[in-house]
Amino acid sequence: MNMRKIFTLIVSSMLISYCSLAQQEAQFSQNMFNQMAINPGVAGSTNSICATALYRQQWVGFKDIDGNKGAPETMMITAHGPVKLLKGGLGLGIMSDKLGFEKNLGVKLSYAYRLANLWTGNLGIGLQVGFLNKSVDFDKFKPIELDDPLLSTKGSQKDMLTDLGFGVYYSIPNKIYFGLSSSQLIENKGDFGKAEISLKRHYYVTAGYNYALPSNPSFELEPSFFIKSDATSTQIDLNLLVEYNKKFWGGIGYRTTDAAVVLIGINYKDFRFGYSYDITTSAMGKNGRSSGSHEIMLGYCFKIQKDAVIESNRNVRFL
Repeated sequence: MNMRKIFTLIVSSMLISYCSLAQQEAQFSQNMFNQMAINPGVAGSTNSICATALYRQQWVGFKDIDGNKGAPETMMITAHGPVKLLKGGLGLGIMSDKLGFEKNLGVKLSYAYRLANLWTGNLGIGLQVGFLNKSVDFDKFKPIELDDPLLSTKGSQKDMLTDLGFGVYYSIPNKIYFGLSSSQLIENKGDFGKAEISLKRHYYVTAGYNYALPSNPSFELEPSFFIKSDATSTQIDLNLLVEYNKKFWGGIGYRTTDAAVVLIGINYKDFRFGYSYDITTSAMGKNGRSSGSHEIMLGYCFKIQKDAVIESNRNVRFL
């Protein structure tokens, strides 16, 4: 089977999945720094206004026979912070995703009601509304069978979908976190040329823990896991980071049926920089089809602190 057929089969299978199964959410390897993207309960979980930007090139080097890029490219920006007036926090997520001849642009708005001082931590109960704009350029497809009805649509087709998400997130700052969430709750549907888009409900479980080594507290172990499922298939990310002096970190991860991951990063003042490289273990990495996946991350947190009030009292003994 030549590369033209391989590429067409992959893209065609994705389109078929949209008709019958799911619109997959964006995938990132540095998920431990990207909680806001999948759980609205994170909004306002710290006494800071935090923003995170990620850019991912997946399956680098994968092209069709004409030399066109077919590998996914994803950019995401999230931001959240506490709002005392609302007794919780607000969050925003913006995602741009390109896969072959398909483009997606999504926006998610989140609110979380927060319960503080709960077992020495805090709990967020969040609701999210999302908007997804999808477009596919059917003119660029080269079907194996010329009379394929799914690919008989001409031109660029677009559609806009709206859906909801829900999540709970509990954390003890710099110690432990645990989250349960679900996206695309109402599984909205829309027309898409000859096909029908059907969003599939997704479920997420996240957890992580910070453990300072008793013999050398400058080093901290940070194990975490991320489970994602659409009730048809399930994928698990297992990660272990080692952080030194709250400044540098490095670690490894493993995503079942997909990739082994290497992660490095640095904290500088209120900024966080990270990079990860995926070593593809699935069939996509065989026969030189892909040289792996690259991902970079930039985060910034602005701490919300009240200015200290300096009070002075006149002592009657010293006028």
